[in-house]
Amino acid sequence: MNDMSKISGMTRAAGISALAEGYMPGFGNDFETEALPGALPVGRNSPQKCAYGLYGEQLSGTAFTAPSHQNERTWCYRIRPSVKHSHRYEKIDVPYWKSAPNVLPDVTSLGQYRWDPVPHSDAPLTWITGMRTMTTAGDVYTQTGMASHIYLVTQSMEDAYFYSADSELLVVPQEGRLRFCTELGIIDLEPKEIAILPRGLLYRVELIDGPARGFVCENYGQKFDLPGRGPIGANCMANRRDFKTPVAAFEDRDAPSTVTIKWQGQFHETRIDHSPLDVVAWHGNYAPVKYDLRNYCPIGAILFDHPDPSIFTVLTAPSGVEGTANIDFVLFRERWMVMEDTFRPPWYHKNVMSELMGNIYGEYDAKPNGFAPGGMSLHNMMLPHGPDNEAFEKATFGKLEPRKLDDTMSFMFETRFPQHLTTFAATEAPLQDDYIDCWSSLKKRFDGTREGNWD
Repeated sequence: MNDMSKISGMTRAAGISALAEGYMPGFGNDFETEALPGALPVGRNSPQKCAYGLYGEQLSGTAFTAPSHQNERTWCYRIRPSVKHSHRYEKIDVPYWKSAPNVLPDVTSLGQYRWDPVPHSDAPLTWITGMRTMTTAGDVYTQTGMASHIYLVTQSMEDAYFYSADSELLVVPQEGRLRFCTELGIIDLEPKEIAILPRGLLYRVELIDGPARGFVCENYGQKFDLPGRGPIGANCMANRRDFKTPVAAFEDRDAPSTVTIKWQGQFHETRIDHSPLDVVAWHGNYAPVKYDLRNYCPIGAILFDHPDPSIFTVLTAPSGVEGTANIDFVLFRERWMVMEDTFRPPWYHKNVMSELMGNIYGEYDAKPNGFAPGGMSLHNMMLPHGPDNEAFEKATFGKLEPRKLDDTMSFMFETRFPQHLTTFAATEAPLQDDYIDCWSSLKKRFDGTREGNWD
């Protein structure tokens, strides 16, 4: 019994799982890839007899009748049809992974909150058992909204597999490296990169370097897409060529295994006698993808004023309300600040979107104190927020000269829905009780004169 995969156009056999390493560039492309020569049918999707005795099967990410520019599906040619990866299910308890609605009567979600990094644990935690939900928004049953999570991983999944029927997952590592062995190929992921795992895609998560910690945005609604650039034009921000989709790979391995499915916020487990990662070839546009955030080309003002932070959007998931996202994934990375006569940090504001931020590394310019790498903050919809007093004074009284914001990378999961805290976020995660006080030293400077009191 051999495991075989395609590497640089060659095949190999091994006594253990061997997954191909390699990626195809592009976002939303129609890819085709095969781990054995001739495994992919030519000119048709469902021949009477597939090569190598494979089964043809379609994985649909949208309705069959979705508009062609939104229609997503992938044809898989696999050793067993996926009905063989499914048996009788039993509910299991995954206590820290929560879904919306999760409105708790004894938890107050109205407020400005910030957390220190959730500490690593000595406990054996996998991708499933190490997930810690911080906030939920919308409704998983009606496929709107999202949830935000911290993951803590200290061990690989052994002969265990997972997929979410509820959502696609946007993974943002902060520490450690993970390997996602998926039906459609392998993705190695490290800090400063992100990955999107589509709804319904089955995978196993292995720990390469650990312990691993990071952030996850669970998107219940329409899929993430690249934002429209408008008058920015054809280039900058996130470019399609920098996204990478894995080449085909497969396992042909018999071993007692479990498959866990997240469905309607509940977790179910089934037992099978083989690895379900058995897709030998595939073609289509519904597939996992990774992206290196260091390739993101930020846009900014070059004369005066601070544009809306929407110019830093990497990915957006539409809501059905034009211009108002179900989720925006926004990146604040290294960049030059050159504006004249301008308050350069993000200005004070409140808006209709709920903003959950995470710090990957470095110092965030609007919060130089207390927002540590691995930490998170939440500013819910229609609640005011902005720079603390130190950031305000530095921006107001400092010399305005070209300045490089360096050694910094933070992000935001922004949604049109209010985000509700989980019990873990409210009682177990390291909540900074004094965060609200970061604005207490802001002074009243008004004195009725034109210049004001700028002492």
